Amino acid sequence: MTLDATQVDNVAEALLQAGAHSVDVADASAGTALERPIFAEPGGTAAPPWQRNRLTALFAENADLPSALTAASGFMGGTPLDYRLTRLDDQDWVRMTQSQYGPIQVTERLWIVPSWHQAPDPAAVNIVLDPGLAFGTGGHPTTQLCLTWLDEQLEPGQSVIDYGCGSGILAIAAAKLGATRVIGVDIDPQALDASRYNARLNNVAVEFRSARDAAPAPADIVVANILSTPLIALAPLLAGLVRSAGRLVLSGVLATQACDVARAYAPWFEMRVGAVEGDWVRLEATKPQGETGQE
Repeated sequence: MTLDATQVDNVAEALLQAGAHSVDVADASAGTALERPIFAEPGGTAAPPWQRNRLTALFAENADLPSALTAASGFMGGTPLDYRLTRLDDQDWVRMTQSQYGPIQVTERLWIVPSWHQAPDPAAVNIVLDPGLAFGTGGHPTTQLCLTWLDEQLEPGQSVIDYGCGSGILAIAAAKLGATRVIGVDIDPQALDASRYNARLNNVAVEFRSARDAAPAPADIVVANILSTPLIALAPLLAGLVRSAGRLVLSGVLATQACDVARAYAPWFEMRVGAVEGDWVRLEATKPQGETGQE
C-alpha cells in the first residue's frame, strides 16, 4: 500500500499490533527520477521521511486480514486502504539469500569469495566469507574503499587494528596480505562470533575482542569502517590506537560528512580524502613522528 508521510508510522504500528510479523517502509518513488536516498545514523539527526511511502506487511496465512486492515484504516479516519495481496510460497530462504552473493573482485589480486562458491582465481588472495548476521559482505563501497587501501598500502610485517570489524573481512584481508599482528574489535557479540568463524575459514591468526575490553596496544595501521557519528565519538580512542608514524583509515563517511569527521580528528591528524566511491569517501592520515597516545 502507498501512504504519505503523515500516515505511514501509525498505519505500520496498527498492522503490527494486529498481528503482522513485520512491516517494511520504502520509497514509493524508487526507480524513478523522484527517488530520494535517506541516510541516518545512530545518535544523529533523524532523516526526514519520504513523502510517498510503500508499506509492505507480512502476515501468517491464517491471519485475520480484514480486522487488521480495518484497524489500520482507523488511523486514516476510516478511509479504506488501497492495498494488494500477494501470497508467498514456501522457499529455501538460505539458498535464495546465497544466490544474491557471488565472488567479488576488489583489486587485480584480491577477491571476496562467499563460502558457498568456488574461487574464480585460486592463485589470487581469496578471502572466504560467510557474513552471517554481521555487516560486511565485501560488496559495499565503504568496505571496498578499505580493502583497496589495504591491498595498495599494507606492508608485510605491519600490525593492524580493525575497529568495528563486523564480519571480520578487513582484519582477515590484512592478515592474508601480510600483517603479523591483527586485532578486530566490535561491540556486537554476533559480529565477533562471525569474525572468528571467518578467520577459521581462511586459516589466519586474528584476535577478535569486544570493544568493552581493554583497548589493544597501538598499531601501525588502524582501519575503522563504521559511520560518521560513531567515528566522531571515537576520535580520541582511535587516535590513541595509532602508533607514532602510524596510519589511520576511516570509511563509512558520506562526502557531505567528511569535514565534520576530519574536524573531530584535527587534534591528532591532518585528515585527507584518499578516495571517493559514489557518495562515500575514504579519509586517511599519518600520525606525526614522535606522537604517541591520546595527546
